[in-house]
Amino acid sequence: MAVATLTVDQVLAWRSGRHLLHRPAGVRPVDVVGRLVGVQAQVASAAEQAVAARQADPRPGGVAGALAGRLLVRTWAMRGTLHLMRAEDAPACLSLLAAGRFWEKGSWQRAFVTVDRLAAIAEAAAAALDGRTLTREQLTAEIVERTGDGTVAAHLDSGWGAVLKPLAWQGLLVQGPAEGNRVTFTRPETLLPGWPGLPGPEEAASRVVPAWLGAYGPASPETFDQWLSRGGSKRAALRGWFARLVDAGELVPVTVGDRPAYARAADVDEIAAARPDDAVRLLPAFDQWVLGPGTKDTTVVPAERRSSVSRAAGWISPVVVHRGRVVGTWEARDGEPVVDLWPGSPPVPADALDAERARVRSYLSGDGDA
Repeated sequence: MAVATLTVDQVLAWRSGRHLLHRPAGVRPVDVVGRLVGVQAQVASAAEQAVAARQADPRPGGVAGALAGRLLVRTWAMRGTLHLMRAEDAPACLSLLAAGRFWEKGSWQRAFVTVDRLAAIAEAAAAALDGRTLTREQLTAEIVERTGDGTVAAHLDSGWGAVLKPLAWQGLLVQGPAEGNRVTFTRPETLLPGWPGLPGPEEAASRVVPAWLGAYGPASPETFDQWLSRGGSKRAALRGWFARLVDAGELVPVTVGDRPAYARAADVDEIAAARPDDAVRLLPAFDQWVLGPGTKDTTVVPAERRSSVSRAAGWISPVVVHRGRVVGTWEARDGEPVVDLWPGSPPVPADALDAERARVRSYLSGDGDA
């Protein structure tokens, strides 16, 4: 079988369309989140901006409305971070994370709790949340009471939620409606009528891998796993997920520049026909354009500028994107988007940059369109 050879420019131009960065009309928050296979929501305002950046006519409260309408769910997912996901996509994504059994690693147990203690916590949490919604404090108190183990409280009270993440990956809890500024938790079947439970990993991979390649491809299995779990999946399972999809004819090997990768078979001709344009986009912190391929992908983020994007304490900077490449960063100062273009980057059209800054300024000021 002949292997298609694609250029980086073709891939980035196609990917830009798949990311909805051309802002087609009628795109809803749930459409954006679904297309991107989740939006990181560790910082809620950044998630809202990521959705708005892909809509022709965003409206304030769109994400909140989709959460209230049970179209979206917020829980710990990819890379152990909070994500917005479509309700129908969450089971498969969580299944692949649960398959990694990250909490069974010795390093994790030494840092947090043993497997046996985690199993007791999981059983207590599942019982406590059955048909109920509890704040973190209430859930912690119930788990302590049900397990008789007061030493777990410090782990459960942590804002990072390290001990609760494996419960989320196993489909035992998700975030419920907030109570003021307090987070709540509940069982997914309580929040989402018709929750099917988690599929098996092979079935889950048959859904998630093609969906991910439909937004971030062509790419390697290793890049997929960095997005999913920071490289934590079991190697044999990861290779098997891709191999089965190749055998089924859904995926094909391609070459991007000089790098081997996989693409959805149905996408190859469209990728080859894609051409970049001069659009400029100001994308928010933690945007999926950067997180999908990862900040180590030098086709998106120049190697010498990675430290400007991937900052201390896991912060991912807001970025300026031109022709699919990150060419600078920006920040909001008193409602004004202040741009820092990197010297040596390809020139950015001034009129396109000004139009994008005006759009973001309008959004930050709450004037409607963004």
